Amino acid sequence: MNKYQQEFIGKQLTITKSKNIEQKNITGKIIDETKNTFTIRTQTETQTKTIKILKADKEFKINNQKIDGNKITKRPEDRIKIKEN
Repeated sequence: MNKYQQEFIGKQLTITKSKNIEQKNITGKIIDETKNTFTIRTQTETQTKTIKILKADKEFKINNQKIDGNKITKRPEDRIKIKEN
């Protein structure tokens, strides 16, 4: 199974590249996934927030693997057909 075919819910995510500079370096646990978004729970010393992040035009680090968001803009069940380049 390649890195694009794995299940992402429950994994730790860090945004490493984003056109929106405010989203760069956001870290959290993936709690839900749709075709175009991740819902992540972020936590600081003072608060816990749940935010939705678009997958497109971003690069993520999930389980120490670099993941191109444009390659995973598919429903989770459709990702099993992805060939890694």
